[in-house]
Amino acid sequence: MTRYILKRLGLAVITLWLLATIVFVVVNVLPGNVGRQVLGPFASQESVDAYNTELGTDKPLGEQYVQSLKNLVTLDFGTSYATKEEVTPKIGKALYRSAKLALLALVLTIPLAIFAGAYAARRKDKAADRGIVMSGLASSSMPEFVTASILLTIFCVELDWFPVFANPPDGAGFFTQVRYLLMPALAMAIVYFGYITRITRAGVIANLDADYTRTAAMKGLSRRKVMNKHVLRNALGPTISVIGVQIGYLFGGIIGVEKVFNYHGLGSEMLNAIGNHDIPVLTAAVLVVGIVYMLATLAADLLIAWLNPRVLLEAR
Repeated sequence: MTRYILKRLGLAVITLWLLATIVFVVVNVLPGNVGRQVLGPFASQESVDAYNTELGTDKPLGEQYVQSLKNLVTLDFGTSYATKEEVTPKIGKALYRSAKLALLALVLTIPLAIFAGAYAARRKDKAADRGIVMSGLASSSMPEFVTASILLTIFCVELDWFPVFANPPDGAGFFTQVRYLLMPALAMAIVYFGYITRITRAGVIANLDADYTRTAAMKGLSRRKVMNKHVLRNALGPTISVIGVQIGYLFGGIIGVEKVFNYHGLGSEMLNAIGNHDIPVLTAAVLVVGIVYMLATLAADLLIAWLNPRVLLEAR
């Protein structure tokens, strides 16, 4: 297990380094003159040069690149161009708000999707199976912001059951926060429900036909024990992988949902940074999403290895 963990950590570090390099190229090489972008086309050249010197963007690219890697290692992303705030605490607060929304979406999605996938697999090609598969395909075919707009119109505007804006008041209790976050979380849960359900269904179907499942049933084990101890333990490997990947996509798709519900999370910070040409904030937000994606996939790999020790043998 130690060797497996070290190998996965090494791959994660390489992936994060590649992401940091791509982000550096996009925000520092392709745009050209950062000072001109921030100050606008009518600023004097002297002001642009002074601003670039203040930011350090007039230094050689190699020096800037090394500094950007140091900032990533120390999680010190400098100061916001627009608000002059420290970027790290600013992004940390936004990440915390987005994490609450993403966690609620996962709590709504994962148990229901796994149950629906297993239920459909045990009733393969029947009406229940076809209904679950079709509903999953329909839900996953719509972007998050479309689903969010529909939920906002129906439940927040027409029926007035939930707040239009998802930001809970300061000091709000747990249930009050859930009430404010439920609709945007449900918008994301509806989209990701279909992916997880179909993967679970396929895994359960494959393992229901396995030799060890028939052997367990012939030994007299109850259907519940066969499903929990034999089928699901082996079938959930691909599902866990998909969930790990979907967590990364969740923080990417959260931008549209946060915009629809005017929620001040990581997605809103990224949109504001793009509009204000705030490169430090945008860089930090993108890298934080990459770190979340890396940690989620790493946790998924470790969980799969714990559930199925054969993965460790295959990884040697």
